[in-house]
Amino acid sequence: MKKAPFICIIIFIFNMGAQHNEVLYDFAGLPQTLLINPGAEIDYKSHFGMPLTSGLYAELGLSGFVLSDIFLANSVDINQKITNIASDISTDDNIKFNAQIEVLYAGYRYSKNTYISGGFYQEFDAIIYFPKDFITLAIEGNAGYEKTVFELSHINFKADVLGVLHAGISTKINEKLTVGGRFKIYSSALNIESTSNTGTLYTSLGNNNTYITTLEDVNINVQSSGGYNNDAFVTDPSFYLKNSLLGGNLGAGIDLGFTYHITPQLQFSGSLLDVGFVNHEKNIRNTSAIGSFNFEGLELEYEEGTRDYWKELEDSFKEQLLTSENQKSYVSWRSAKFNTAIKYGFGEWRSKKCYDRSKKVFENTFGLQLYSILRPLKQQFAFTSFYEKSFSDVVHAKITYTADSYSHANIGVGVSAQFRNINFYGTLNNITKLLDVSKANNVSLQMGFNFIFN
Repeated sequence: MKKAPFICIIIFIFNMGAQHNEVLYDFAGLPQTLLINPGAEIDYKSHFGMPLTSGLYAELGLSGFVLSDIFLANSVDINQKITNIASDISTDDNIKFNAQIEVLYAGYRYSKNTYISGGFYQEFDAIIYFPKDFITLAIEGNAGYEKTVFELSHINFKADVLGVLHAGISTKINEKLTVGGRFKIYSSALNIESTSNTGTLYTSLGNNNTYITTLEDVNINVQSSGGYNNDAFVTDPSFYLKNSLLGGNLGAGIDLGFTYHITPQLQFSGSLLDVGFVNHEKNIRNTSAIGSFNFEGLELEYEEGTRDYWKELEDSFKEQLLTSENQKSYVSWRSAKFNTAIKYGFGEWRSKKCYDRSKKVFENTFGLQLYSILRPLKQQFAFTSFYEKSFSDVVHAKITYTADSYSHANIGVGVSAQFRNINFYGTLNNITKLLDVSKANNVSLQMGFNFIFN
């Protein structure tokens, strides 16, 4: 079946195994909120995340269709389902995957108004845009598409596996304003990306009623680092693990954030995350294809001989469309993220015990949040409304409603509970699709354990 490769690609991506957690942002004063806003308010003396389990996060997003559009049992033939999907998707549609593991994370109050935190986490982040033109070409072929121009610029993808060593500070300037920053050292274990490609492919009628296939003004580049060692692709996971522990290609970045109380009930906050880069100098393999190519078929001679037609075609292709590999260093930019939120507290005051004083907080808050991330093709946005309830000093809950390019009705929940010095938290989004995740465009979850000391 000619559509099988397309299905295999989708299944492979869904089994791969900059974080956007709208539920966790400014939730319950958790230590992890400092990783989303370094200027968040922290009211305890110190914290220590349980190693490897203080922050486990995974997110999968798919726009344009859902898996049930392909595999739902009904009267529609699977070939027709895939044809319908290829027709409906746009060049903006994509699949993304992000996973993070906090290896170590701790913080300590340096002074009355200053809190210092730091640690190390590992992250896998990938986004692949669907090349609509070439999916159509692979499924239906070029028959019936004479003079139709297929754009090579639709080829866009980026994937990173890296470790991040970080240290941050949050300082209370006055009763209204808290600011913070975080410095990061990136250690890239694997990077592969292909963006800003150009060129077209089209078919036209030539002499003798033959079709000419033309690749015109092609400029395609694929940059990669970390995946090869001594010209051999590395399959040993320990190689990538070692390189993520400051043994890979290094870079640096910063996070900035603030929290401002407009009134005792009204709070405004924001953060800018992962403004940074990685300089790739080790284990590099870059590939490029530049030029144009015309193909008008093969003229076969029906006589005995040893003429190698396919070798001639290959030589002609290489002569017209120059392909090359190199090991030149390059710089990749992290996907910078932006958060901002405004929330309003109401209901009864509740006295919360802090490290050296008591703090009055509202039992109920509601608000709005905006999230944005820079992606290779275009900037992505998410809008969230939320309601948070504090049942006591140690039990909190939050519910969110998010609309973004993946879903217009994403409902998320979060809980945080503390027993003595042990804190557990968990967040989950798109809860309405939990009974059948094949109908979900986006699913994410996070959980962890912390030791918190007042």
